[in-house]
Amino acid sequence: MTRHELATAQPSAAVRRDARQKVTGEARYAVDRTPPGCLHACPVPAAVARGRVTAVHADQVLQRPGVHAVLTHENAPRLGDADDPTLALLQEDRVPHRGWFVAVVVADTPENARAAADELRIDYAPGEHDVRLSADHPRLYTPEKANGGHPAVRERGDFDTAFAASPVRIDATYTMGALHNHPMEPHAATAWWDDDGLTVYDSSQGATTVRDILARLFRLPQQKVTVVSAYVGGGFGSKGTPRPPAVLAAMAARHTGRPVRLALPRRDLPATVGHRAPTIQRVRIGAAADGTIAALAHEVVTQTSTVKEFVEQAAVPARTMYTSPHSRTTHRVVALDVPTPSWMRAPGEASGMYALEAAMDELAEAVGVDPVELRLRNEPDTEPDSGKPFSSRGLAACLRDGARRFRWADRDPRPGVRRDGDVLAGTGVAAATYPVLLSSSRASAHAAPDGRFVVRVDATDIGTGARTVLAGIAADALDAPLDSVRVELGSSRLPDAPVAGGSSGTASWGWAVHKACAALRATLAADPGPLPPEGVTVEADTDEEARRTSPYARHAFGAHFAEVRVDTVTGEVRVSRLLGVYAVGRVLNARTARSQFIGGMTMGLGMALTEHSTMDLVFGDFRERDLASYHVPVCADVPDIEAHWVDEHDPHLNPMGSKGIGEIGIVGTAAAIANAVHHACGVRLRDLPLTPDRILPLLTGRAPTP
Repeated sequence: MTRHELATAQPSAAVRRDARQKVTGEARYAVDRTPPGCLHACPVPAAVARGRVTAVHADQVLQRPGVHAVLTHENAPRLGDADDPTLALLQEDRVPHRGWFVAVVVADTPENARAAADELRIDYAPGEHDVRLSADHPRLYTPEKANGGHPAVRERGDFDTAFAASPVRIDATYTMGALHNHPMEPHAATAWWDDDGLTVYDSSQGATTVRDILARLFRLPQQKVTVVSAYVGGGFGSKGTPRPPAVLAAMAARHTGRPVRLALPRRDLPATVGHRAPTIQRVRIGAAADGTIAALAHEVVTQTSTVKEFVEQAAVPARTMYTSPHSRTTHRVVALDVPTPSWMRAPGEASGMYALEAAMDELAEAVGVDPVELRLRNEPDTEPDSGKPFSSRGLAACLRDGARRFRWADRDPRPGVRRDGDVLAGTGVAAATYPVLLSSSRASAHAAPDGRFVVRVDATDIGTGARTVLAGIAADALDAPLDSVRVELGSSRLPDAPVAGGSSGTASWGWAVHKACAALRATLAADPGPLPPEGVTVEADTDEEARRTSPYARHAFGAHFAEVRVDTVTGEVRVSRLLGVYAVGRVLNARTARSQFIGGMTMGLGMALTEHSTMDLVFGDFRERDLASYHVPVCADVPDIEAHWVDEHDPHLNPMGSKGIGEIGIVGTAAAIANAVHHACGVRLRDLPLTPDRILPLLTGRAPTP
């Protein structure tokens, strides 16, 4: 094997570079930093769903031992405009929703801060609130854009006429409640001020972005703000934008003149760090007798807050997936007195593809066509919405390979016939898609005289293995051994980089790293003599590349297959087998890729069966606010889970030939499980999650066969 072949092959076998640090405790997270004299802060959430603060009785808790300060809208530092109203904290007396932070208590220990925060008495002038989402809410409106800048409404052809003329018609409404990210590491920050400005250790998916926002909020030059997010214990989108801990810790540190550490209790996360918005989705499909789609409509109703507009783009995937000469995709939203929704793994795609793929399953049953074959029959030649050719479209390969691995051909297509005593069994399939996204990034590559290299980029490793993958990209571009490359990331003092989100991290950071390393390799080749003592450094950015408009529609695709067992006595659904096959360009590291796919599939399992948040209509808050009531899946919930990928060469992406993998694993999983439950029971439930209390009424009268 040549040196270049070795460098190319190494990343696929590379072990995670931060594995030892994490299992030994050497990895330091946001609250693992305790500067001398550090104080501890605890925020106080509003106890009304809407209204105003009329009085804060701070004098009472300031008498408690160890309490140093109570910050409210009356004495907190004044903030500048950061274009994100969710960060305008302690600036006015308005309470836009229950859980909005109205005060911060600062004390010498976390225990004293929490006790004082619990004791702090606040008076309110409450107002009438509205937290109920409905498909006919009188204040529904059509926004200009949905999340990601997508047009809220897109129409092609004449949907109404084509749908009415179709011999087969599906018209179904699917609902999902709110979902919450719940990363293992709570949202937290440690902040202090000195002559150099503001330093914040933050649990964030992007230190560069947090730095920029803090600089605007505190009216500082960017070079006076340092944000470090070296190790982050998960985020799933909730840490993709700056959150209250960094702002409140910095405010408290400025007010007290001492370092301040703030970690949000888990019970505060649902109201303060975003969530996947609940949706009501109507899908209509008009098709020929053989299942060929002529008309497709996906109409979404969702909610946002009165603080900031965020519209879950759930109808957008329907613009990409299937042949649809006549199409209507719309979003309508209502501003309620609820916390502001935000990103959660595969925003838009995860919720939208659940409804679309469940409707495709209903269509397959209506026309008597195998669900895999139905999807293959509706493969488009170009992207339906834009008309652009696909840079590559591996959905058909994923469906065929998945069907082979899953032994789909052995499936009895009749629903409700596989029984083992009180247990019904069934299988289901669903497709998945996720767009290829790219943001501008910067990176530097340094060659030292001892033959070692250092790559610097302000990427954030949120548990995805960014350190490992970026080192592999660098080694490949440098044609150097993998162990000769060290990667520095997670600090705003490094070259600017975008957030770890939208499955765009590797493409964005990796392109800049590849460009810097390729330029360094060329520089070294042009002057093969000994390096100077200080070494040689090359910097690169992808500003020009990120601005280019591609003539291709670029998407990752996948296929999910699920087998379930439904207990007719208890209503419990167990997933006995879960398989995902993906087309994501070149896989740069098999270990980290498989981990990401399986992680996404596990979240999809939770979305289908266990995870939900219910809104208390009287009190105006989410009832499930801890991991005892918000049930995330564990290893025992699926004994057999596999992730595979097909070989896909796509020259229209980036120098690595890679597509994002962090989110596509969740996209079709919930639909595949829901379709499998229908196949098992012979009845269809269109509301997630499929909990026993919802399943049992559908099974009434289905006694075990003698």
